Amino acid sequence: MWWFVALAVIVVSAIIVRISGTRPGYDPFGWLTWGYQALHLDLDLGGAPSWKPLPLLFTAPYSLFGHYALWLWMVTAEAAAFAGSIFAGRIAYRVVDSARDGRYRNAAIAAALFAGLGMYGIQDNISGTLDSYLHYVLSAQSDPMIVTLVLAAIDLHMSRHRRWVVAMLMLAGLGRPEAWPVLGLYGLWCWVKRPDMRWYLVACAVLLAFLWFGVPTITNGRPFVAGDLAQGSPRELHENKILGTIDRFKTLNLWPVWVLALAAVAWTGYRLRPTRAARAGGAGGAQSPQERENQRLVLGLAAGIVIWLVVEIVFALHGWPAVPRYIFPPAVAAIVLGGIAFGWLLREIPNRLHVPTWAGIAVAMALVLALVPGLRSRAGHEHKDFRHERVRTQDINHLAGMLNALGGREAVLRCGRPVTKVEFVSVLGWLTHQNDGKLGHLPQFELHQDYPIVLFTQLRNGWATWPWHTARSELVSCQRLKAIYVFTPGHPGGVLARNAVPPKPTPPIPDTPTPG
Repeated sequence: MWWFVALAVIVVSAIIVRISGTRPGYDPFGWLTWGYQALHLDLDLGGAPSWKPLPLLFTAPYSLFGHYALWLWMVTAEAAAFAGSIFAGRIAYRVVDSARDGRYRNAAIAAALFAGLGMYGIQDNISGTLDSYLHYVLSAQSDPMIVTLVLAAIDLHMSRHRRWVVAMLMLAGLGRPEAWPVLGLYGLWCWVKRPDMRWYLVACAVLLAFLWFGVPTITNGRPFVAGDLAQGSPRELHENKILGTIDRFKTLNLWPVWVLALAAVAWTGYRLRPTRAARAGGAGGAQSPQERENQRLVLGLAAGIVIWLVVEIVFALHGWPAVPRYIFPPAVAAIVLGGIAFGWLLREIPNRLHVPTWAGIAVAMALVLALVPGLRSRAGHEHKDFRHERVRTQDINHLAGMLNALGGREAVLRCGRPVTKVEFVSVLGWLTHQNDGKLGHLPQFELHQDYPIVLFTQLRNGWATWPWHTARSELVSCQRLKAIYVFTPGHPGGVLARNAVPPKPTPPIPDTPTPG
């Protein structure tokens, strides 16, 4: 059955990619450029985005399909992200319906829905910008994919597929180094409990190290290029880094989620008490092996949240940005714990207090209603963001149209270094197959340099280009790049006007060669 579920997730994701009208964020366009360069044995990791091996596992083979690599990556990223709901729901369901006899099926379904859908209520607030979890899904970022890999590892652990657990955690570790301690602890446990896995664990460790440090050493001679590029981020915390990281983590979820997550841990601790008494010969109530395993899982989830957060704090103290999306996995793990507590409320209140079933439902619904104001606010922000992203997609399409109208990447690169505002640097890098570090993102700075550039300026209804400091040997041919590309009601497909006097770069540069 789950193979059909996987197929359905892929098909639905492809439909969403087609009808949503969004495009990848800044980093994914850089990853697509990596894929093209890797395919042509010219991988350059010297500019943003900072190196992470996970996306390249997909964008490199996808580059065989030319410009369709963009769509393949978007479908992959969104399908992987939406699959997280499946794994989160499965985990919560299996914990709540531990007896597997159908008595708590309704409570387990409620827990699965809470855990599976709750992640879409996540919202970060950094530098005054509110971005929801769905924003990162629709912009084809890797962070929701990493969440799914971590959840898949938990689900596979419950099914005792140890090798697959290590594989999922290793893939998560290829996307975020915060997963390394969790992978290391689990690998150490497997080393002791499963001696037959030791060669497998060694192979995974070697592969992880090679992809993170070997590849940048081979391509750029800088094994720690990822950490170097992450330094000095504009999103770095400038206040107390410990409290700041914790605050960023806390604001990802609404307060009822945290209450339920803490309740799950507290209830697990309480239920462990009679087990200890029974082991000591007391009169504690016996629990099934499955229930005890679920209790260990809940405590393991709580421990994993703490470990991931502590690692992020250490990274923040080191000077790395600790942006909220890096801590999505522990935030979603807290939602899974909240879903488990939600199911336990429905299950345990009638049983423990000997009250009608509706009493448990009433308490659970009260917590759900407490989520409504926050969810409405976050939904409103997501609606505004969605409209913004569709406008951005239009701008990206216009930029691609202009580049094609000018004669393609070769025509631009022959005349100088492409320069545009930072928002579109990675897009222009993907269109010209250049690492972001080889493009200019500070137009006023680039205009004061003495090397040839081609400035791309965004207009209200299109784009303009202006060659500057053009080499004398290319002066005549590059004059054609002084152009505007606009979309009007009469020209909905866009029209290129050469020598139409596009917006001139300002301020004027004194004592410089005449612009192309």
